[in-house]
Amino acid sequence: MPDQPTPAALAQRSHWTPAKQRTFLTALVETGSVARAARTVGMSRSSAHALRNRLSGTPFDHHWSHALKLHAARLADPFAPDPLAPRKAPGDSPHRPPAASASRP
Repeated sequence: MPDQPTPAALAQRSHWTPAKQRTFLTALVETGSVARAARTVGMSRSSAHALRNRLSGTPFDHHWSHALKLHAARLADPFAPDPLAPRKAPGDSPHRPPAASASRP
C-alpha cells in the first residue's frame, strides 16, 4: 500500500499558513491574477477570496489591494522605475567616476 499523507500534512496543504500568504501576495504582484497566485501555493482562487473576506480590514487585505495596485502600475508604464526595486542611497550615483587610485613612482 502506498504511503498515505499524515493528517497533519493534509491540514498543512489545505490551510493558508503565513508563509503561503506571503508567497501568494508576492505572486499576486508579479501576475496580477488571483487564480495564478493561488495556484503557486497549491490553493484555489475561491479559497483565496474566502481568506480575504475572512481577514477583511487586516494587513493581509491591505497588502492584497496594494499588490494589485503595484501590478497595475508596472503594466501602466513598463519603462518607469520598478516600485519594488531596492532604492539607492542619496548621493549613490551610477554616473560617479571611479575613485582615483594612487599612482606608484
